[in-house]
Amino acid sequence: MVRSRILLADDHILVAEAFKKLLEPEFEVVGIANDGRSLIDLALQVKPDVIVLDIAMPLMNGMGAGRQLKNALPHARFIVLTMNEDAEMAAEATRYWASGYLLKKSAALELTKAIREVLKGKSYITPKVAQVLLEQFIRKPGQEHIRGLTPRQREVLQLLADGRTMKQAADLLHVTARTVAFHKYRIMEEFGLKTNSDLVRFAIREHVISAS
Repeated sequence: MVRSRILLADDHILVAEAFKKLLEPEFEVVGIANDGRSLIDLALQVKPDVIVLDIAMPLMNGMGAGRQLKNALPHARFIVLTMNEDAEMAAEATRYWASGYLLKKSAALELTKAIREVLKGKSYITPKVAQVLLEQFIRKPGQEHIRGLTPRQREVLQLLADGRTMKQAADLLHVTARTVAFHKYRIMEEFGLKTNSDLVRFAIREHVISAS
């Protein structure tokens, strides 16, 4: 019986090796990448059925690598495996390129199940994150079609426009600096902002901060 081929990407080698041992009884693990760029190179070489990747990786993060590989390998399935519980990040990934979103703390119980589901063409989002996404949809069912700031984006924008560093903003919001960076650059991409000065002017225009 031909086993499905899995590629793992995580900058923590011991974590990746642990997941490899977890999966090998049922799947063929065809490689491990430790950063976003090597993930792209390796994925294009081995063409796996499923790519399991972390968001926080050096050289290129998982969001950027995932989007590139989705275009290059349209038949592959992608599962995010991360410590990050940010529902907006999960929504971003699953909307554009990922079929699954798992948290590392529950991955031992869910990863094999998630891989089976995405191989069937289905999606799998860990229940904790799925519940938050459902609650957001119920409150604002059409918000993904409206060009506007999400609540988290407004919080990040306010702190950055007030002169806080990304680390300071992260500490105040109880998230990682990489999460703040994700939201900052997402805002800049969505609204065509090029510089930090553009970001401040945009914050004033959106009444996130005062001009005085």
